[in-house]
Amino acid sequence: MALKEIDYKEQKFKLSYEIVNPTSKETIVVLHGWGSKKEIMKQAFGKELKEYRHIYLDMPGFGASTNEMILTTKDYGEIVKLFLETISIEPLVVMGHSFGGKVATLLNSPYLILLSSAGVVTEKPWSIKLKIATFKFLKPLGIQRIRQLFVAPDVQGMSHEMYETFKNVVDEDFEAEFAKSKSEALCFWGIDDTATPLYTGEKISKLIENAKFYPLEGDHFFFLKHAKFIANEVEKVLKNG
Repeated sequence: MALKEIDYKEQKFKLSYEIVNPTSKETIVVLHGWGSKKEIMKQAFGKELKEYRHIYLDMPGFGASTNEMILTTKDYGEIVKLFLETISIEPLVVMGHSFGGKVATLLNSPYLILLSSAGVVTEKPWSIKLKIATFKFLKPLGIQRIRQLFVAPDVQGMSHEMYETFKNVVDEDFEAEFAKSKSEALCFWGIDDTATPLYTGEKISKLIENAKFYPLEGDHFFFLKHAKFIANEVEKVLKNG
């Protein structure tokens, strides 16, 4: 593990990252999802794609990387760009899971690998609507425990800055960004994914001009079981590209 410090909007970020196959010429940057960290992505792909250098990054506020400001997805994209410039890397491929898929899309790499990416707004189930309505009703009462009762599990225990960041990105419509992408994209999705449902993957793959769609068995973390297949498909595209 290594640490790199960068400055962004007068704030310092210490970013934790790990490099696999450091002597390889071409680079794949791998970005985790919300609430996750680089280790889960390395667990899946660290032994695959052996001809390529891998960079596994903890994005700000996750894993061992710091964050003391409220961010948007575009801020995350700019921070990752600055990080890559600092270590003098221009990636051939950027891979992103869930929230990391949105950030990956902003990097405009020649090849984009999306793993159940977030970015298409989905209809909230009634249970969530009820929880939101109840929270809004009780909030003026000033009861401190209410936030803990109603906050999403993804942000429990996080700082104020990360909670506000979560609110910025959780229901973000990213369709215009997918439509602007000029990357050659491979979109892999879990058929039983409830966080980013299959139909959202189908929509994203149609929004990106040059994209292939791969529905696979599994849930939001389907890639842990299908890493070898995903890696093989990526290699085919890279070698034919």
